[in-house]
Amino acid sequence: MTEKIAEAQEKYSDDIKIAEPQKKYLPERSIVRITDMPKEERPREKLLLRGAEALTNVELLAIFLRVGVKGKSALDLAKDLLDEFGDLRSLLGADKKRFCKAKGLGDAKYVQLKACIEISRRYLRECLERGSVLSNPDDTRNFLMSELSGRDYEVFGCLFLDNKHRVIKFDELFYGTIDGASVYPREVVKHALQHNAAALILAHNHPSGVAEPSQADISITQRLKKALDLIDIRILDHLVIGDGYCVSLAEKGLM
Repeated sequence: MTEKIAEAQEKYSDDIKIAEPQKKYLPERSIVRITDMPKEERPREKLLLRGAEALTNVELLAIFLRVGVKGKSALDLAKDLLDEFGDLRSLLGADKKRFCKAKGLGDAKYVQLKACIEISRRYLRECLERGSVLSNPDDTRNFLMSELSGRDYEVFGCLFLDNKHRVIKFDELFYGTIDGASVYPREVVKHALQHNAAALILAHNHPSGVAEPSQADISITQRLKKALDLIDIRILDHLVIGDGYCVSLAEKGLM
């Protein structure tokens, strides 16, 4: 019996084949090099032709990155980074550890980014210092947004002005949590007198990104206005800074 089984196995062994698993070959991702794009659609050339405002966030970030990584162009990498961080605000506001951990970034890019942000702040400050804040309301808003937006805690500051409404100094006076900051009128009065200010603009951020003034914002504005009226210093406005925009209490008639 054993001999018959052995003969059968030998006879049919050539007919029995074990199917080998098929190897799947995925097509390689097609990399579109920036140099292969139409000249007018390349980020740098597009900026020169149409201005920086015509570029998308991805294109602007690609110009900052300059080069990509293996298998990715600068545009691909920029898109991946915005997908990873969620938006430009989160990317630019990331701490050093998280920023440098992302693929394609590192210490050099972190230093470069922080330098660019600081140059922007100083540019806005210089624009503001050249004239009256009343004649340059957009410069005032842009400067205060650059100073206070993107914080994950509340900051209350004052822009101190002379009798011609020119900028004397901007001071961050009070710090709080994500829910709010305690503001003390006595300290605001003290700083206003130290700077010999004739007027000021109040500003604080909402870490939530929503710049709608709260009842507490309106209340503290009224308290500060009463305190500063006693020493003939005017509050011109109170700006609430949100995510990429701000709201004026003066324009809303809440002063």
